[in-house]
Amino acid sequence: MGLKMDGSRLLGALVLSALSAGAVAQTTTLTADDYAKAERLMGYNTVPLVDHAVQGVAWLDDGHFGYREHDAAGDHYLRMDAAGKASPAFDQAKFAAALSKVSGKTVDAKKLGITDFSDTADGRLDVNLRGKHYLCDLKAEGVCVAGKGAKESSAKGGNEPGVLSPDKKTEAFIRNWNLWLRDAGTGAETQLTTDGVEDFGYATDNAGWKHSDEAILVWSPDSKQIATFQQDQRKTGEMYLVTTNVGHPKLEKWKYPLVGDEHVTMIERVIIDVPAKKVVRLKMAPDQHRSTLCDDVSCGRDGGWDDVQWAADGKTLAFVSSSRDHKQAWFHIADAATGTVRTVFDEKVPTYYESGNGKVNWSYLPETNEAIWFSERNNWGNLYLYDLKTGKLKRAITTGEGNVTEVLKVDAKTRTLWFRGVGRTDGVNPYYQQFWKVSLDGGKPTLLTPEASDHAVVLSPDGRLFVDTYSTPIVPPVTVLRSALDGSNVAEVAKADISRLLASGWKAPEPFTVKGRDGKTDLYGLMFKPTNFDPSKKYPIVDYVYPGPQTGSVGTRSFTPARGDHQALAELGFIVVAIDGMGTPWRSKAFHDAYFGNIIDNTLPDQVAGLKELGKRYAWIDLDRVGMWGHSGGGNATVGAMFMYPDFFKVGIAESGNHDNRNYEDDWAEKWQGLLVKDKDGNSNYDKQANQVYADKLKGHLLLAHGTMDDNVPPYQTLLVVDALIKANKDFDLLLIPNAHHGYATAGYYMTRKRWDYFVRNLMGATPPKEYALKPPKMD
Repeated sequence: MGLKMDGSRLLGALVLSALSAGAVAQTTTLTADDYAKAERLMGYNTVPLVDHAVQGVAWLDDGHFGYREHDAAGDHYLRMDAAGKASPAFDQAKFAAALSKVSGKTVDAKKLGITDFSDTADGRLDVNLRGKHYLCDLKAEGVCVAGKGAKESSAKGGNEPGVLSPDKKTEAFIRNWNLWLRDAGTGAETQLTTDGVEDFGYATDNAGWKHSDEAILVWSPDSKQIATFQQDQRKTGEMYLVTTNVGHPKLEKWKYPLVGDEHVTMIERVIIDVPAKKVVRLKMAPDQHRSTLCDDVSCGRDGGWDDVQWAADGKTLAFVSSSRDHKQAWFHIADAATGTVRTVFDEKVPTYYESGNGKVNWSYLPETNEAIWFSERNNWGNLYLYDLKTGKLKRAITTGEGNVTEVLKVDAKTRTLWFRGVGRTDGVNPYYQQFWKVSLDGGKPTLLTPEASDHAVVLSPDGRLFVDTYSTPIVPPVTVLRSALDGSNVAEVAKADISRLLASGWKAPEPFTVKGRDGKTDLYGLMFKPTNFDPSKKYPIVDYVYPGPQTGSVGTRSFTPARGDHQALAELGFIVVAIDGMGTPWRSKAFHDAYFGNIIDNTLPDQVAGLKELGKRYAWIDLDRVGMWGHSGGGNATVGAMFMYPDFFKVGIAESGNHDNRNYEDDWAEKWQGLLVKDKDGNSNYDKQANQVYADKLKGHLLLAHGTMDDNVPPYQTLLVVDALIKANKDFDLLLIPNAHHGYATAGYYMTRKRWDYFVRNLMGATPPKEYALKPPKMD
């Protein structure tokens, strides 16, 4: 979770628009028109050309959901009832006028940019507009006021982000290392804890790579108790960065534990009785700051605390602890009144235990004294039912090949469970998510989404209906309303129309499969060609890489009109590919474990095998001109490719790479590489996993890039490689982006152009236009 990625560079020389057409050796200069043609395939130009693609689906109540779609006339915000009748969600013209008054800027009713919306209890509209909330009364003339949003915080009181209670009357927030309450109606504030001190505060959020003011806690269903922790960072090491500016730089420092540190961040779990302001400390030793899902104690999509679940009556709390190396997980139940903790069962694995993809999949069922547990014990992610009294396995809920990825609902009364899964239907791409229901008592799961597509589903609060948007990388989305009972269609919501996109010259990427390093395992990828591809020509090939292990190179298997700048780069005269190599998730446990403990592998043997197979399959791929780029983990992999396969990869662009994981946060690296262990000579299992060790092997063109205020992967990671390259007397290029974080913000467009230039110049052997400027639309 901590690591994420990006990209950039390559160029050439002579004027010939034919390059746009895919000309290679005979073209030596690219023009600004060639780059402009490529830029037309960037997401900010292609996404607006897709009509009626449903986005932002959110259920407003059991019988209504809101969503937005788009066409040539602009954006439309709609709501649909359970019978499939759609109507405008609100008066967009009135809303635009009201928003113009409160913001002081003219707002276009057809280009509102609303992220999501909901109804408040008093009938107002709660709107999230590019991260800012507005509460709007549109019944009369239309009035909007700026606020924090009904979902997350009241419009009154302090500015700290709060976590709203289930009854929506109170929110909890952090101030001065303690937990406070804020009345959602009046804004009145009450201090809940008093013994929080610096670096030993309540509900504080710090994963090293992520540090925020958000409060990490879980309210009980009756809004009378809070499960949280006191996070102990007093002995945790610090990270330091300084700003680039005229005058004294500003020092940024924060707690950032590293691999092998004796003292890392720990948590002491507590339950707080809100009315009594009483803190009950759970009777157990301090716990690891770990999650069964990722490298932060909180990483789920809703921003909550993933491995904690209350009983409906609030008397008990279930939670899962993970060992520092993630190899063992324990299922506990705590008595909320006394703090007594009982360990019910545990699971220990040779590599790392995970509880799902995108969501923690275990569930606490105290009414029947049962727990649902996710395990990959049979090499696939399946669900199992445990007896809470004995801690013994009762039965498998799902079996066989393919993975449960996300449990979306459990109905203990009907003993039914609904889940998303992959690889469970023969003949369907193993990355396509489908939606199923299954009995807790076993039996064959029922497939509710039969189309051979990637399905994104949103269940109604009562679980009777779901909105299903399905598509593939080459087939645009269809959105339907379905019954969660049998998957039958209730209504069609919308069918995307890509006529305008196709008229612009856009072409879909091409899915392909190749064999992995073992010559047997199928690997799945996407290929991007110039839109005027000519099979009689030879094209240099660029491999975009993200090695995982927590995600892969390809990304979503749903339809999207742009995947980063892949198609735009291809338009300049390249073949661009992304391949999910062994060691990435969504396949079998063995597939995911492929390079556990040897993280410098980075799927590179699979990338090389896949590229060579494509080169043999297609005469128009020039395997003498192979490049690679990636961001974060992909930056690490790119440098590894240039050092480990110097005769194969001729050009590499490595952005913000975690090149030596001894200098990355402890949780991520210790999960995938294992705990740092030294032998009697002082050598560790991390020594040869660092890219700088192999710097003397560089032969090709390498561009290194990093933001100087990167608080995820600090810039020292790239400077270690720079230092080694200098000592090895190697030529390379370096771009440091002042004050940029892990993502480069608006400087990302400069980085994109530099990436194009670098590949054009060094892989294509051509000359790029001088200082072409990408022109994304301005955001208000």
